[in-house]
Amino acid sequence: MVGTSFTAGFRLMIPAALFVAFTLASLDVSDCHVVRGKLSCLDCKQGHDLSGIKVMVKCDGVKKASVATTEDDGSFQAELPSAKAAAAAATPLNCLAKVLGGPDQLYTSRNHMVAKVVKTEGHDGTAAASYALAAPLAVSTACPPTKECAAYDMVGSSKTVDLPLPKEWGLAPSSYYVPFFPIIGIP
Repeated sequence: MVGTSFTAGFRLMIPAALFVAFTLASLDVSDCHVVRGKLSCLDCKQGHDLSGIKVMVKCDGVKKASVATTEDDGSFQAELPSAKAAAAAATPLNCLAKVLGGPDQLYTSRNHMVAKVVKTEGHDGTAAASYALAAPLAVSTACPPTKECAAYDMVGSSKTVDLPLPKEWGLAPSSYYVPFFPIIGIP
């Protein structure tokens, strides 16, 4: 008789334990906060692929920066420092988002390269932990006509000259020492 009451009690405990496990699994107990933003292109055609552009988020008092990669529409998500780090600091988080670059050459002005991260209210008016950008981030694929971008093209070529030397000589490639002309015999 003791065995059947134990089995009956055990049968009731299994669904209760599964219910508690599923309830705890659905809770988000992480201390991470996410900033969501969108990067726009000033001179791109509609539907231009903005994926692969790196955006860095850095906060005061935190050693590590968070780097996010944009999706094809320019949206990105980056993690902010934990709430514990924010609670330890006497001041609220002071974070900035900055465009780092992408797979193609990009141009941006200083006004559109950095934006401050601000805390926003939730959709239902509650102060949920969501963050957004205070100013838009924007890039261009071509140099703006008001800027002088050709100054960087005036630098000489970085190609090296490599003269063929016999392998038997055991010398390093000539590109290592050809540009250096020693001045010998200065009177």
